[in-house]
Amino acid sequence: MIAPAGLAALMQSAAPHAVLDLREKGTYETGHIFRATSLPRRLLEFRLPGLVTATATPLAIYDEDGRLAELAAPTLRELGYTDVRALAGGLAAWRAAGRPVVQGINVPSKVFGERMLHEMKTPQIPPHELAGRIERGEDLVIVDSRTPEEYARGCIPGAVSVPGGELVLRIGELVERPETTIVVHCGGRTRSYIGAESLRRMSLPNPVVALENGTMGWELAGLTLERGAARWAPPVTAKGKALASLAAKRVVAEEGIRFVSPDELRALQAGRDRENLYVLDVRTADEYAAGHLPGAVWAPGGQAVQATDEYVAVRAATIVLVCDGFVRSVMTAAWLRRMGFPNIAVLAGGLPAWEQAGGAIERGHPVTIPAGWEAARRRVAHAKPGDLRGALVLSVDQSDVYARGHVPGAGWLCRSRLELTIAAAAPDRDQPVVVTCADGYASTLAAATLGRLGYGRTRVLEGGTRAWEAAGLPVERGRTRLLDDPDDVVLKPYERGREA
Repeated sequence: MIAPAGLAALMQSAAPHAVLDLREKGTYETGHIFRATSLPRRLLEFRLPGLVTATATPLAIYDEDGRLAELAAPTLRELGYTDVRALAGGLAAWRAAGRPVVQGINVPSKVFGERMLHEMKTPQIPPHELAGRIERGEDLVIVDSRTPEEYARGCIPGAVSVPGGELVLRIGELVERPETTIVVHCGGRTRSYIGAESLRRMSLPNPVVALENGTMGWELAGLTLERGAARWAPPVTAKGKALASLAAKRVVAEEGIRFVSPDELRALQAGRDRENLYVLDVRTADEYAAGHLPGAVWAPGGQAVQATDEYVAVRAATIVLVCDGFVRSVMTAAWLRRMGFPNIAVLAGGLPAWEQAGGAIERGHPVTIPAGWEAARRRVAHAKPGDLRGALVLSVDQSDVYARGHVPGAGWLCRSRLELTIAAAAPDRDQPVVVTCADGYASTLAAATLGRLGYGRTRVLEGGTRAWEAAGLPVERGRTRLLDDPDDVVLKPYERGREA
């Protein structure tokens, strides 16, 4: 156990450590310890080995009252973590000790964005002023610095999708005249400011402004977003690359960005079980899928800054950024350094240098096979699609995945709390139970848990809902039979309106 005062002292120290909030993300959003990493208990086997690579790293875990921490402890031991400290009394005790909590998600990045706005005095444009300039046909280039998926759901009319990590590399392909005003927007504030300041660091002759409060501010002002847009910056030319490289070299000199060679990165990888290491590929999804370093996590530059706490759980770890050269890695590294991460480096020469040095390449977006899955698979019985007669069918998918399609009649339970909720869902332990999820991974782990709890007639649906659909069987849609609180999903503002 660790007391609230002890946890506060650990978090203020420079010693490597991770603080993990085991609750679901919807509950985490309502109040959590600043700089704690959201890692719901059900995702420990999927995500923790990548988030904390050195198993001797002190892990401080907590939930609301300590029940999830107690359930998680055996899993952490099985994963090999040797220094696990549960917050005594959970978050309730933290609050009772007068310790602060924060609300929202990606709070460290948002706090950083507000600090940059204040320190750099980023120019902003109000929604109605921008709408007027658009209507008058003024010389503007509007760029949406969010992900392409967010952009397609709703952007400022006429905006081009250029995620934040791509702005410096691609802006030269969009702006032809020095008098053109560049407007950067996101959904709210952070990515607008960081994107605008990235462009301002290029010392372009163009005015660069951020849209005040992004698409949320636009709609609150009574203005209409464009839906389904599909505009993307053209391919990078030699001219655009030269412009971006010049700016990145200046940032290297100003920020003191450190580079590592392919051989140095190999040495870091060899010791990642003793010293925490993150290798983040900051290129586009297509570039990453075409080829990346083995074990590198896809973290496009804008998201690596916007949602840093989702990629990095140990602040004292070494973070190595990779792109096709150095521009995108350097710009991301500069922001992470300013956020206070002490050990940031860029792979010199990027992926081409790695390949030239004989480094292996992986292709595609890897599927994460959870730790312990093979052992669980050997312990549980399997059911074929169409062989569920008389069984209670339980889905342990994420609740939004469940809503998009599940085995007809299946009830939904959150795997994080399975031991706490199964008795109400299945009071008879002799009842046949079939557990399912989208692909069979989480459901296999859940079925093994039910076996340990005495549900001796538990089976897992082989291949999950995907196999069910592939067999030509119908699925049921909607949140039809929720047997637990669906607090595992954080709804976007537009989704909350739809739910209401």
